[in-house]
Amino acid sequence: MLNVDTTPVWVDDSAQLAQLCEKWRGQKALALDTEFMRSRTFYPQPALVQVGDGEHAYLIDNLAIDDLEPLRELVLDSRVTKIMHSCSEDLETLERLLGAIPEPIFDTQVAAAMTGMAAGLGYAATVNELLNVELPKSETRSDWLQRPLSEAQKNYAALDVAWLPPVYALLRKRLQEQGRLEWLQEDCAALVRAARNPQPPELYYQRVKGAWRLRGSQLAALQDLCAWREREARLRDMPRNHLLKESICMNLAEQLPAHAAAMAQPGLEGKTLREYGDILLQVIERAAGRDDVPPALPRPLDRREGECLKQLRRRVREVAEEYHLPAEILVRKKELETLVQADRPSLEGRLEGWRSDVIGQPLLQELRALRGEKVG
Repeated sequence: MLNVDTTPVWVDDSAQLAQLCEKWRGQKALALDTEFMRSRTFYPQPALVQVGDGEHAYLIDNLAIDDLEPLRELVLDSRVTKIMHSCSEDLETLERLLGAIPEPIFDTQVAAAMTGMAAGLGYAATVNELLNVELPKSETRSDWLQRPLSEAQKNYAALDVAWLPPVYALLRKRLQEQGRLEWLQEDCAALVRAARNPQPPELYYQRVKGAWRLRGSQLAALQDLCAWREREARLRDMPRNHLLKESICMNLAEQLPAHAAAMAQPGLEGKTLREYGDILLQVIERAAGRDDVPPALPRPLDRREGECLKQLRRRVREVAEEYHLPAEILVRKKELETLVQADRPSLEGRLEGWRSDVIGQPLLQELRALRGEKVG
């Protein structure tokens, strides 16, 4: 069994942090994790930053430290790879805390899938499978903003980074042997880009269930209502659905009410209706006058397209078996549906990189054959 020191080292002093960060910037890779709270806010509330340097597991108390600039410089240092697991929320938390997105990163969840392990493996399962070490799950729902943290919380937080360096070493070696390290670097760079460029409020309507049914002014109203909700939730730092449920946005867009009384429905009544009614009516009224209504969203697949999708998924499974990869790492269902519905299918987004040769071109060839087009 590996000799890993999981004893938490508490860091709550600016000078101590600066000294540690100077030391860490001399390393090639560091484990990085965060603890945060988000139950009643839009943005994550950073509560703790964990760093593992292969020798010790450090818990940085960002609530007590006045000067976090050395930590910011560390996460931005391109010479130091930041080892993280399922990093999306941690990237958001660090951006909120430091105004910085770590780069480069090595996401061990993505890396595990690329070596042939299951897709979406949790940290504890990854450590168990690779190192035969079982980690506790007792503090997953802790209040991380409380002070002082309990010893159980500290131990749990330390474990989140203590085992990442040996996991990283194993996965990196496997990826190099399989010729897939560049795949991992490409996908991790995409995660960083996504964190730096979150979806604009004007596109949130595309997530709404059933939005494909709307056209013209109704779809414009849904777009504007969802954009208003997104901006307002950010401004008030409250969860979107605490402000206004998605289903209410959909109902209002379908009905296009002309006065407040017509807007009343469960979740939009009483105090909530008095507070938001006028502004929502204004949003709907402006949307009704728009000339630039958004194009209709893709409808659900028809029967012929559904059969085509089945064939493409079969092809994905074949390629996944050939490469000893989980199918989920190759292509997403939404990406397959987009290919099926396109008049002139092309490889975009994730399918433009390493996936182009591995799965993109085989899918295009399969699709052309299914459509009776010349393949070659």
